[in-house]
Amino acid sequence: MYDPRMRKLADVLVDHSLKLKKGEVVYVETFDMPSEMVEVLIEKIYEVGATPQVSLRSAKIMRKFFMGADEATMRLTGEIELEKMKRSQAYIGMRGSHNITETSDVPAEKMKLYNQHWWGPVHTNRRISDTRWVVLRWPTSAMAQQAEMSTEGFEDFYFKTCTLDYDLMSKAMDPLVSLMQRTDKVRLVGPGTDLRFSIKGIPIIKCDGALNIPDGEVYTAPVKDSVNGTIQYNAKTLYQGKVFENILLKFKDGKIVEAISSNTKALNAILDTDDGARYIGEFAIGVNPYVTKAMLDTLFDEKITGSIHFTPGNSYNDAYNGNRSTVHWDMVLIQTPEWGGGEIYFDDVLVRKDGRFVIKELLGLNPENLM
Repeated sequence: MYDPRMRKLADVLVDHSLKLKKGEVVYVETFDMPSEMVEVLIEKIYEVGATPQVSLRSAKIMRKFFMGADEATMRLTGEIELEKMKRSQAYIGMRGSHNITETSDVPAEKMKLYNQHWWGPVHTNRRISDTRWVVLRWPTSAMAQQAEMSTEGFEDFYFKTCTLDYDLMSKAMDPLVSLMQRTDKVRLVGPGTDLRFSIKGIPIIKCDGALNIPDGEVYTAPVKDSVNGTIQYNAKTLYQGKVFENILLKFKDGKIVEAISSNTKALNAILDTDDGARYIGEFAIGVNPYVTKAMLDTLFDEKITGSIHFTPGNSYNDAYNGNRSTVHWDMVLIQTPEWGGGEIYFDDVLVRKDGRFVIKELLGLNPENLM
């Protein structure tokens, strides 16, 4: 017997997120997933008349591949994966994890080859810009441990978070989109943070379950050279298998001129991947009411109610600020009282304080109004 919540999740992915149509090809890429969920998803895809193409992957096997791959091997694999993506109208990435640091000992030069020849061409340059896509995690015991919850409790949280009323959230986001479209100057203030930048002329995009599950953010990008000041992130972050804490970035005219963290050397190595990695590609506001704390998983952490993320690296085509990079690192700052508080100002007007919106047209995005 399948867990009925699996079918509800499959319905959200196929019907709401992708709006998959008869005759379309969807590339399903899974990592350490239970076969039952993949089976349910394939059944749903066939029901709407679409064609699934499936890759079943393992983080442990990927680590072995990364360790041994030279540039020619990585280039060939990237070319094959790119062809799969080109022949697909849609993509579903389902990512379970039994060990979030599985690739932590892969040398930086190997991960750079992966970014240059596989992830960059296939995902950053093709999937994100030219394919309808949705990505999500899967609730494993390891994730429950990261969230400091029981396995059963985390599964309940997961399905509730991933299958919330996205139509209600979408409507509540519209006033924020409208306000940000009229905004020039943004200021972020909090412990260790005083940052100013412009978003004038950059498109504003709402994320209401179409691309990520769980979802719940409104994003744009800063004008590339407008960022000045300092930001102190308070959520742990995982990138390329390494955990970073207490990241502090200092900016001058858009560029990160100083970066320190619990692993300053590794942080700067990533920021030196290419010229665009030291500029910001995304500014986003998180509003998912069920996600209230960081759990070392970007898809959840970037949606935390009362948070922002300010992302070194590549900017999305639909909110393009001119910055290109193979890096896109969603670093999260939570501004609720439990995490130190903080404010967001749009054109010198306070719009959110300590994680709660304070102007009338945005009150619908406070947690109690989205549940």
